[in-house]
Amino acid sequence: MRHTLIASLLWGLILSAGWESSIAGLLVRTMLIGLVLMLVFGLFEQWPRHLPRWLARWVLQVLGVAIAVPFIVMAIYVATTSTGQPPFYEDSDRMGGYTLLTGTGLLFAPWVAMSALLRQRDSMVRSQAVAFERERGELERKALDARLRLLQAQVEPHFLFNTLANVRELVDSGSAQASTVLNSLIAYLRAAVPRLQDPSTTVGHELELVRAYLELMHMRMPDRLQFTIHADDTALALRCPPMTLLTLVENAVRHGIDPSEEGGRIEVVVRLQDGRVRAQVIDTGVGMRNSGKGLGTGLSTLRERLQLTFGSDAHMRLLALEPHGVSAEVYFPAQRATP
Repeated sequence: MRHTLIASLLWGLILSAGWESSIAGLLVRTMLIGLVLMLVFGLFEQWPRHLPRWLARWVLQVLGVAIAVPFIVMAIYVATTSTGQPPFYEDSDRMGGYTLLTGTGLLFAPWVAMSALLRQRDSMVRSQAVAFERERGELERKALDARLRLLQAQVEPHFLFNTLANVRELVDSGSAQASTVLNSLIAYLRAAVPRLQDPSTTVGHELELVRAYLELMHMRMPDRLQFTIHADDTALALRCPPMTLLTLVENAVRHGIDPSEEGGRIEVVVRLQDGRVRAQVIDTGVGMRNSGKGLGTGLSTLRERLQLTFGSDAHMRLLALEPHGVSAEVYFPAQRATP
């Protein structure tokens, strides 16, 4: 409506240069004509519901506006003819005004209608672009979630099978600790499995699982595995992809401590530095050279999950330690976990 009133006012101001009667009356008439034409434009936008294939909707709207101009001007002049006055078409001055309004209206109104159609089209295109962008973002998010769940599904059996293999070794060797370790494993899995499908967890929850896992491994090899866990209190409530720390620790046990005759020590350190979480798992096992350890399945999958979750803001690296051992570190943004 605002554009219609502005266009009608400009139309009236252009005509006012040669208008002999009231300028205010002229402006009222042009704005009234503009408002009625806007209603006609809107009417043909909805009616009739079905058009012949050869007739475009916008053509009907422009033609409807053009055809309505003389009838609207005529209705205004008839309505403004006082009782006892001759009809406007018998008054040369009023007939001149009618002709001027009708002629300029036939030139002006279709162009205004066309500009309205262009604005509608541009608005529709922008709305569609916004809708497409929103839909694309939603599809990308769903694809990302599906990819993360696929990678997580690859990690879960990898971790569980490795743990069960450790228990099997105790059973095969006839160790008296087999039953105790198995009971600990069952208790651990009852706590851990429900969390494996969560899209995200906290650093604190991850450390609980890490501690439970290391205690389980310590029962399996009490003389060959020692561990410590250190974490900043401010980091415990921060977001952490599931099984991030657990994967690093499980990798250290399997490839660092297990192959070593003397065993070793695992140190888990989580710090909050410059708006980032730094998680470090240090083992004093056989080291990268002796174990041939690179990025195995677990670490490769972990790196990809970190990239999908945090993009380029997440990093993972392995460092060989002297005289032996490995330091595995991950860095990712410090974000509050969503409830």
